[in-house]
Amino acid sequence: MGIFLKDINLKGKTALITGATKGIGRGTAIAIAEAGGNVIAIGRNQTELNTLKKEIKKYKVKYLPFNCDVNDYNRMKSFITKLKQLDILVNNAGTNIPEPFLNVKKSSMETLLNVNTKAVFNVAQIFANQIIKLKRKSGSIINISSIFGLVAGQKRTVYSMTKFGVEGLTKGMALDLAKYNIRVNSVCPNIVLTPRTKKYFADKKYNKYVKDNTPINKVVTVSDVATSITFLASEAASMITGTSIVIDGGWTAK
Repeated sequence: MGIFLKDINLKGKTALITGATKGIGRGTAIAIAEAGGNVIAIGRNQTELNTLKKEIKKYKVKYLPFNCDVNDYNRMKSFITKLKQLDILVNNAGTNIPEPFLNVKKSSMETLLNVNTKAVFNVAQIFANQIIKLKRKSGSIINISSIFGLVAGQKRTVYSMTKFGVEGLTKGMALDLAKYNIRVNSVCPNIVLTPRTKKYFADKKYNKYVKDNTPINKVVTVSDVATSITFLASEAASMITGTSIVIDGGWTAK
């Protein structure tokens, strides 16, 4: 390693990733393993956790799956507080229920608040307390936000509310945790092409809508997001905290 070019090397580090079985979470788990990091994968589908194990195994790092809903505070806390090695948190679990403001269901609001904001706070708090207890020299928390945590989107009123909340939470956490050398950042991707969104991108009008709003005229991939997360997790980003990396091809620059 030279003086100015720091390696994105996570050898000896352990990352806990929520929502790890699909899309951004799965891609991030693989990217972190590629960088030499051990992976603790949390998800709600045991079959997919097992499938991910086969991918991670290629990189000869440790892999620990945990089948759990992030909203189950007691199980999450019991699991995390038993971990003996922990350095990185990727707070990825999230959901969206697109509804016009005037027709937002109470159940939709509660689901979005619980998954996108409350669980992000709870998992981060448990994680931070645990790595302080373990006396780790440093830590990195990456909250997965969205461009709709920076700008508004149609039929995304509540989703935007939760993601704007994540942005505020990220900055507040960064200040409170700086004295423990725990960095806290977020990534704000545009609409990402994942197995879940593939059906939407198959619609020519939807595909055009996304590309027309993206000056670089490309669709964001899981790899684009996972690369940025891995960078933030590494010592190459040792002076980056309390900020967001916006991965949107220029959407929010207009």
